[in-house]
Amino acid sequence: MNNILQKIYNNKIKELEETKKRCSYKTLEKLISTNLKKTEFKKKLINSQLNKKNFIIGEIKKQSPSAGEIIKDYIPEDLAVIYEKSGIGALSILTEKKFFLGDVDHISLVKKKSNLPILRKDFIIDEYQILESKIYQADCILLILSILSDIEVKKFIQIANEFNLDCIIEVHNEEELNRAIKINYPIIGINNRNLKNLNVDLNNSIYLNKNIVNDFTVIAESGIQKSKDIIKFNKSGIYNFLIGESLLKSANKEKKIKELLLNESF
Repeated sequence: MNNILQKIYNNKIKELEETKKRCSYKTLEKLISTNLKKTEFKKKLINSQLNKKNFIIGEIKKQSPSAGEIIKDYIPEDLAVIYEKSGIGALSILTEKKFFLGDVDHISLVKKKSNLPILRKDFIIDEYQILESKIYQADCILLILSILSDIEVKKFIQIANEFNLDCIIEVHNEEELNRAIKINYPIIGINNRNLKNLNVDLNNSIYLNKNIVNDFTVIAESGIQKSKDIIKFNKSGIYNFLIGESLLKSANKEKKIKELLLNESF
């Protein structure tokens, strides 16, 4: 792991230790409600690729290590309402506290205002977080191969299935992609951000996608700014996108989303 990723990972371990002192795993199990409904996340992604229809997962976050503060007056549920009204297909909510200033409670706040499926975007390193994700009403979790072993990923997928949660297996390079293919979970997110220097290369998704067979559904993540980027990905067979900063920084988010979705009637 590189320096920033190692710092986040180390901090997450400490954070989890404190969280578990306040609320044990057994206590979490008692909080699971049988009434919690799941909004189909995986199915929507698969269908968008099959139908060759662009699908955007709109990211909700206050800041990031690469961009610093993105939004000053950060109200996650208000962003979710704008996204849903504008044609976004799903939401990604950053819940990491120290480096992204997120909170897992933001998921449940957004759930009160939006019907869109929600990805909990965090650094999942413990099964405790999977149960926690379900309690706060996430529909999907992110599993980052850079910080997890294959054994851990397979175990976490199994636990997620038990709690009726979908997963996105995130890769950054060819080695991780080969691991993901062997793990054989159908949803693969390709991050265009280099975790060593935080630079973005949109060609990363296009290059790695060439090695992926049709049994997998691909999401291009990071650095997508304009409709021409979407067109470029479409030509390589990618129709699912996780987009954050370009939406969050836009003065007219509704217009920006419609442009990215290539809605020419706008």
